Amino acid sequence: MSKWLEGKGKENDIVISSRIRLARNIENIKFPYLMNKDDSEEVINNIKKAIIESNTVLSRDFDFHRLNKISPLDRKVLAEKHLISHNLLETPEKSGFLLSKDEKVTIMINEEDHIRIQVLFPGLELYKSWELCSNIDDVLEENIKYAFDEKLGYLTCCPTNIGTGMRASVMLHLPCLVLTGQINKILQAVSQIGLTVRGIYGEGTDALGDLFQISNQTTLGETEEEIIDKLKNIVIQIIAKERSARDTLLTKKRTEIEDRVFRSWGILTNSRIIDSKEAMKLLSHVRMGIEMGIIKDIGLQVINKLMFSTQPATIQKYSGIDLDAKQRDIKRAKFIREKLKN
Repeated sequence: MSKWLEGKGKENDIVISSRIRLARNIENIKFPYLMNKDDSEEVINNIKKAIIESNTVLSRDFDFHRLNKISPLDRKVLAEKHLISHNLLETPEKSGFLLSKDEKVTIMINEEDHIRIQVLFPGLELYKSWELCSNIDDVLEENIKYAFDEKLGYLTCCPTNIGTGMRASVMLHLPCLVLTGQINKILQAVSQIGLTVRGIYGEGTDALGDLFQISNQTTLGETEEEIIDKLKNIVIQIIAKERSARDTLLTKKRTEIEDRVFRSWGILTNSRIIDSKEAMKLLSHVRMGIEMGIIKDIGLQVINKLMFSTQPATIQKYSGIDLDAKQRDIKRAKFIREKLKN
């Protein structure tokens, strides 16, 4: 599983991860959706030179990968591990990425913009993520002239990213708010104050396993620190509501919750065939049981890793052979049984 998941981070019982992403473009080069092969090569070479060939410590921290040199399966695995975006997969001939050895930082090249710097940390670590992301951005800007306007800020392909070019996001596990029926009301309130809620793999994806990504919508007219503070304050309030819902369920419906948790555990440790959607639902229930102290002999990190390592492409990679959907479901069930029983 991805190294970025290692470690705990703050509020790790509810917060899976914190991410900072910066969108940047190089002055006088067409945006990726208009560029030709020569343009894309120029961008790749500029970024490689700024990082890999620099005299900074970063030159030893990153490895460069061309997307078209990676198999289609391995590309999907990287996306499932959140190391690259699904959007990057759409243009393998023009795209590449730099990945840090600890897998906490990815610099995607020629995605929607020329540069997408992404930093991931486990737990609620927005400022730690921002500090690292900003340092890498500074190194790039010393060697690359960004497309920048004094009034608008950093110029990006999508107008919603103009300004700071920053998207800060937090992935939360909110099973108790889902079970108590409070989740829709909370998510509607969040959307009314300039934040957006997405599923596990971003825009247009479902909240599998009761995992929700909350991020800023506004990048223009606010500083990076203001964006982070606003997001962090809202996330802290949501964490408090999840814990309150947890206490309510334990007090009023403990037997029902224990039944849900242990049924899920029983299925996961005994099933012979299971699809990814069902696996995520059951893993969410088991994770909730660990959070509530109902299950005490397994750590949250084990479940976190299973939530990402049981996705379709990753299971296919784990098997080492081509599998159809049913075969993947059989392999997934075996994989989960082995990990939980160990």
